[in-house]
Amino acid sequence: MTGLLPRGCFALILCGCLAVLGFALYLEHVQGLLPCPLCIVQRVVWLVIALVALLGLLHGPGPSGLRIYSALLVLLAASGAAVAGRQVHLQLMPAHQVPECGPDLSYMLDVFPWQEALMMILRGSGECAEVQWRFLGLSIPAWSLVLFSLLAIGAALLFLFARHPRLAGRP
Repeated sequence: MTGLLPRGCFALILCGCLAVLGFALYLEHVQGLLPCPLCIVQRVVWLVIALVALLGLLHGPGPSGLRIYSALLVLLAASGAAVAGRQVHLQLMPAHQVPECGPDLSYMLDVFPWQEALMMILRGSGECAEVQWRFLGLSIPAWSLVLFSLLAIGAALLFLFARHPRLAGRP
């Protein structure tokens, strides 16, 4: 039974990430919503989280490995939440305070050094402030912020759970 609970958690995280990424691709390719640079950064974070969850699923770590995976997931989810929070902030700004639309992502990555391009992307621009879709009153980045936050909390609980092997059914 050792390792079944962590593997189940990693499988759940992996499936959740794939669902988020699948829905993002649906919105882009079926609904025609073009992702802004901050949306693309969030997709990359979801992809990296999915890869970490896949590694954890395949590895089936013990308590110390589970703490490492959990800490990494918390860090990644917090990073994703920060990016999503920045985009939500841009969406909530009054129209006259929203930054102007900047160059597209591929141009920034081709022309500028990667550090400068990353800073430009994280600053956001006018297209990042546009709300193209809502569900239950929340925009796409607001939902992403909620999901990243839930993932960070869940991974933190997994970290705490790994610190108490007797609770996990391990000797």
